[in-house]
Amino acid sequence: MSNEKTPIESKKESTSVLEKIRRRTALLVGIVGLALLIFILESLLSSGRSIFGGGDASTIGVINGKKIDRNDFLMKVENQLNVIRQSKQNNDIDDATRSQVVDYTWQQMITDMVIKPEYERVGITVGEDEVYDKVVTNPSQIISQRLTDQKTGRIYEQLAGPDGNLDRGKWKQFVQNAGANEESFIKQMEEDVKNTRYAEKYATLIRKGLYTTSAEAKEGVKIDNTVLNVSYVMKRFDSVSDSAVKVTDSDIQKYYSDNSYEFKNNETTRKIEYVAYNVVPSKEDLDAIEKDALRAAEEFKGKNMREDSGFIAQESQNGTITIQDFNKKSMIVRDSSIFTAPVGTVFGPYNEGAFFKIYKLEAVNSIADSARVRHILIGTLDPQTQQPKKSNEQAKKQADSLLVLLKEKKVSFDTLVKTVSDDMGSKTNGGDYGWFDENKGFVQPFKDAGLMGTKGNITVVPTQFGYHIIEVLDVSKSRHNSYKVAQIFKLIAPSDETNQKIFATANEFGGKYNSADLFDKAVREQKLAPRIADNIKESDRQLPGLDAAKELVRWAYSANKGDVAVFSFNDKHIVAKLSGIKNKGVLPLEEVKEEVIAKLTQQKKAEMILNEFKKAEGSKNINDYASKLGLEPKTVEKLIGSGHNVEGLGHDDIVVGTALGTKAGQTTKPTVGDNGVFVLAVNSIESGNQPSDLKMKQKQMEQGLSGRADYEAFNALKDLAEIEDHKSRVD
Repeated sequence: MSNEKTPIESKKESTSVLEKIRRRTALLVGIVGLALLIFILESLLSSGRSIFGGGDASTIGVINGKKIDRNDFLMKVENQLNVIRQSKQNNDIDDATRSQVVDYTWQQMITDMVIKPEYERVGITVGEDEVYDKVVTNPSQIISQRLTDQKTGRIYEQLAGPDGNLDRGKWKQFVQNAGANEESFIKQMEEDVKNTRYAEKYATLIRKGLYTTSAEAKEGVKIDNTVLNVSYVMKRFDSVSDSAVKVTDSDIQKYYSDNSYEFKNNETTRKIEYVAYNVVPSKEDLDAIEKDALRAAEEFKGKNMREDSGFIAQESQNGTITIQDFNKKSMIVRDSSIFTAPVGTVFGPYNEGAFFKIYKLEAVNSIADSARVRHILIGTLDPQTQQPKKSNEQAKKQADSLLVLLKEKKVSFDTLVKTVSDDMGSKTNGGDYGWFDENKGFVQPFKDAGLMGTKGNITVVPTQFGYHIIEVLDVSKSRHNSYKVAQIFKLIAPSDETNQKIFATANEFGGKYNSADLFDKAVREQKLAPRIADNIKESDRQLPGLDAAKELVRWAYSANKGDVAVFSFNDKHIVAKLSGIKNKGVLPLEEVKEEVIAKLTQQKKAEMILNEFKKAEGSKNINDYASKLGLEPKTVEKLIGSGHNVEGLGHDDIVVGTALGTKAGQTTKPTVGDNGVFVLAVNSIESGNQPSDLKMKQKQMEQGLSGRADYEAFNALKDLAEIEDHKSRVD
């Protein structure tokens, strides 16, 4: 995706990398074209409402002090959506695509207004050759992601090789034949790749500017190799009751005023508490589903193999036809008798959590552990237009004719691979994809031809790509049984009646306890365990345990603190109370009062305990302190200098740091730690041998710094820009 440009600018830019791609791929032949683009975008597009629904605010955010006009933002979003609409040649956009485009447009505006000026300031550039390499020659992960079907998680078939990965030859051919609509699609990817290269270079520039001195490395090695034997006496904060100290209103106000920086909120958030009513099947629902599954299993027994696929589609969830091959290790049927049962045996139904499952043993085959084949593909689509160029019957007839010529040795396999095969990915290897086993990502008929074949055998095999002429070059001597199993899935789901009953219960609770006080009282009296969702951002669309929570988030940002409302989700109904509002900036005292009181309470406890320790001043050792204070001395024989925990105490960086800064034989003054007030004595220090070469430690410390640099640098730029994000108002 890219920012909207004038037609002249777009035309000028489209002649850069695209023209170079065309020059370099002029002789390529493939199976792609306009129909492929439509296929690629198919999973992105479906019906949806207009993007222009939403709030009435004139701005949807602020970046670098500039208000982002709502209408201007919507225009940018629409321009991006039009690229997709034109590619599909219709106006249907689904909610998921719309949300992705809104997010992308907002992030692109941040990049343009905050990040890119920084690139320009430091002199970073990205050349056309770099973009060409990352888009076409060595496609980056960005390209692979854009060419992946989001439903299956796999590269679209027309761009994939038999191994399931992106076929670079087909991808180059697609770019070579790009028309106006395809150019927009490719330009979009070019822009993303270019932005990624800018970010990578900027991050590298920062990382290369970070350095660990030899003195720092030496100190790091010293700490890593230091083990201390210490004794200490501590009076813990939790040994003093909170009621033993008094925190006044003036104390609270003074602490808040003096330490307001501690309560700065970097972004606006909301907090809700909610009671969930999970929508689960009733016993009656479960009995009805099991009865239906038993019926299907009985009917499945009477079906022959020709009828099985249709019956599975009729009975299984969403009409899915699932027939898979398993070996003894991967078998999913819980009954071990499947390995000796006759073909046609039906197993189940079994309650397997989300589904009742029914299995049928379709076939048992002896297959090689691995095989190696080569192939010639006779495709049914025209390489230039992606329109059908021959029927399945014509493709099969051609494949059968070539098979005869090969068997009569009137033409060589290598010659046909180079001159006839439509599989660009294997042309350079004579049609050979090397050794594979049953776990390889090839289509099943392709795998079966090798693993179930014999060395030297040549056959014609149909797949969704066309017809393959496959020669088995070799098979392993070791073999095993493969069990073909058909599966029927019966979803275990609540009925509409059950769902309505559960909603009525939630709605009754929400209507009866419709204020914060009533909600809290009902929770206490009914001993409910409300769940909490905190730090909710205005742009959030999902919350922990709550998918598709957009409407809930919108309510949280429009409701008043203490408001109560009912919301429905796919698997539950909830009654939510808005329990917290935290706006960006220093939080008001009322929002952080409990936190201030906790800090003051610990601070006053520390002062009280320090006064007790002062009465023991003059003590010669830890045992004297312990005796005078009535405390038990502790000894830690192996305190690791580079650690954070103290045996018997837990996490306490102050104790560890104090020990490292104390010489052997010395006792510290009373010190306030993370867990209480302590006095510590270092009994002995063991320092391991330090390596003479500190380069490795320097490198390790620099890697630690660079690992944080990318994230923190970009966040620092965003923080300086003081971004306010309200784009959810238009999503």
